[in-house]
Amino acid sequence: MARVPKNPTTLNMRPVWADVSLPALIHNFESIRSYVNPRSEKRRTPRQVLCIVKGNAYGHGGPPVTKALEKAGADWFGVTCTEEGIALREAGVRKPVLILTSFVPGEEKRLLEHNLTAVIHRCEQLSQLESAATRQGKKKISFHLKIDSGMNRLGIAPSSVDCFARQLAKSPHLQLGGVMTHFASSEAFSDTIAGRQTREQEERFFAALERLRTLGIDPGIIHLANSAAIVTRPETWADMVRPGAILYGYHPGYEPAEQRAEIEKRLPLEPVMSLRARIISLRDVPAGAGVGYGASFVPQQPSRIAVLAAGYGDGIHRGLSNRGKVLIRGMFAPMVGIISMDVTMIDVTGVPGVEIGDTATIYGTDGKFSHPAHLVARSVGTVTSDLLCAVSHRVPRLYLD
Repeated sequence: MARVPKNPTTLNMRPVWADVSLPALIHNFESIRSYVNPRSEKRRTPRQVLCIVKGNAYGHGGPPVTKALEKAGADWFGVTCTEEGIALREAGVRKPVLILTSFVPGEEKRLLEHNLTAVIHRCEQLSQLESAATRQGKKKISFHLKIDSGMNRLGIAPSSVDCFARQLAKSPHLQLGGVMTHFASSEAFSDTIAGRQTREQEERFFAALERLRTLGIDPGIIHLANSAAIVTRPETWADMVRPGAILYGYHPGYEPAEQRAEIEKRLPLEPVMSLRARIISLRDVPAGAGVGYGASFVPQQPSRIAVLAAGYGDGIHRGLSNRGKVLIRGMFAPMVGIISMDVTMIDVTGVPGVEIGDTATIYGTDGKFSHPAHLVARSVGTVTSDLLCAVSHRVPRLYLD
């Protein structure tokens, strides 16, 4: 059965919470680290692991998750922006933190004050960072360079490598610490544009690296493998890998779909977070009576309807209205009616003994039962990361050891 909080500090909280299993998190991290450092491979130094903890660690809680991973031996952490990086520093995180979408003008001072590493994706950012380093009297500031190998989002074009080299030569306080790119379709293996894209990106990226070396620039740490590439494309592992969704227990949606099960066996994962809410109301609804906004659900027989203390304001996707389900007392109960901001209704007619105060699992594990988030996400046409990140800040995270 789902865990009910016993800590006295949690008994008076609103009855919705997320259990975050730190043992599952560490299991996934250690499995990834071992997977990309096979014993059969002879390397002078093991590949490093940069754990992606942006977006509040995919909804799991940025500082607590990062501190647990740091203790477990993670080498780097990746966040979206300076603010996320500062939050980690203020929580006591000391390992390198990479700011994946770089900085905006005016943030340079805070970036350097908190020893955060910027990703440069436009040549003109070098002069901005150099000026900040000069003002603060920094001797050498390390940064990473992002190369756009074909995603057409962020990063300098391969044709701009020479421009980058010239600008770097004018920046005595800066040092290139790493070079990276990001794959657009590393989970796709079908004979489509997406299926061929990763190989093309690899070729462009490594050609750009070779040009950097020809210009006499040491690229430092080379990293390009995201979650799907970690599992399926060992040729992309380079010096460091960047696990995101797989760190939290979920594989990407590999294509073609019939290969998913086989691929997922290569790296078994454990879901880290379970979203739960308690029943706060029970009522018997007669046949033909509408339930919730717009009477979108009308039972065809007398039904027992329970109300959960969580809605889309907490992270329950509104697209699950009249199509989702929850785990309660080891059984599935369908979501009925339109999901509200603060509450969700479920039909517990077929679940014996349900009482006010019972715990429902929206997704995650409930004892020996499981309701995986990736299946919930797929049912509403989104990705698992979207579902996990949607868990709002008003939902307490309970960290289980």
